[in-house]
Amino acid sequence: GRPKRLVVFINPFSGKGEAEEVYKRDVLPLLAAARIEVTKKVTQFQLHARDMAKSMNIAQYDGVICVSGDGILVEVLNGLLERPDWARAIKMPIGVVPAGKTFAVLFLLVLCSGNGMAKSLLDAAGEPCNARNATFAIIRGHTQAVDVATVVQGQTKFYSILLLTWGFVADVDIESEKYRWMGGLRFDFYSLIRILRLRRYNGVFAYVPAPGYEDIGAPYNGELDGMKVECDDERRGRAATGYSGPVSSSLRSDWRVMEGAFVMVLLQNVPWASEDFNSAPESKFADGFLDLIVLRDCPRYKLIGLLTSIQQGKAVESKYLTYLKVKAFQIAPGGRVGSRIQGGYIDVDGEVVTRGWGAVGDGKGDPMSYGPTIEVCVEQGLATLYCPP
Repeated sequence: GRPKRLVVFINPFSGKGEAEEVYKRDVLPLLAAARIEVTKKVTQFQLHARDMAKSMNIAQYDGVICVSGDGILVEVLNGLLERPDWARAIKMPIGVVPAGKTFAVLFLLVLCSGNGMAKSLLDAAGEPCNARNATFAIIRGHTQAVDVATVVQGQTKFYSILLLTWGFVADVDIESEKYRWMGGLRFDFYSLIRILRLRRYNGVFAYVPAPGYEDIGAPYNGELDGMKVECDDERRGRAATGYSGPVSSSLRSDWRVMEGAFVMVLLQNVPWASEDFNSAPESKFADGFLDLIVLRDCPRYKLIGLLTSIQQGKAVESKYLTYLKVKAFQIAPGGRVGSRIQGGYIDVDGEVVTRGWGAVGDGKGDPMSYGPTIEVCVEQGLATLYCPP
């Protein structure tokens, strides 16, 4: 099962711009020693890897390697699923070699390119997260099935393999950009600002709980304006040019609802959101469920400790958090509590898909709208990743 021909996607802008050096120093010598034929492709702009994955001749390769943070992995996944031959293409194993940015901060780690998938795969085998270990795993050819979520609003659709965030985490990740001159300290600094000026957002979300979590939340009564319960191909229609998402067998009576004010919502597919942020410790790669972490409120003086416990994989232990597994999820985000500014961001796999008015950035390039329902459905074990045995 060892690969003989691989295509390698390198993001030269990943992290500190060291992905090319990581490839030459840690990846290429091992692939050459294993006598693996390599085709190198360097991305030149955002979504370039998606475009190349969508059009490449997959018959020429046994697998794909992404030398980057998590961003190139997400682009390659979307490119493969947008192909007419997606059912064949998505079976091609994908390898993830960490070359993204990771900042050692106290309360919060950057999520947009934090090597979360590489960390999750290597940590599951008890191996340190580095480029050489990831490359050895690819050479040995062992694979792991991984769930894939379809994120939909109207006719707009993305495929997610990592996480969705709303509230505190998304605010810090996006709004701290103006303090980029501070380096990694910007996350510490802006986390403190957001704790002192804590925001809560009104909203409502519905979900189909996994077995054992049916008592969390309120029953869905069909009266919440704007919320839908369908998440299937019949309503969206099957796309002739690519994968159209999973078919849900859930009934209206299966859905539960939470509404009110929230500090933070995380919807996660793998245990590690970044190399040092173990926010979903009970997540499994191919169980057909996403892990939902909800923070409604918390005293400010306890919030630093709470965020640290989430980072250390202790999210399930806090009385302030609701932690459960779901197989479908829908969110209708609202504005800030006590403010005329709507604000808020929905971030999927490190990219902002929508923001409320008054948030940082004009949002003209956002593919989705803030307020209307965003749906997330998961398909069990759809993708295949290289991993340690």
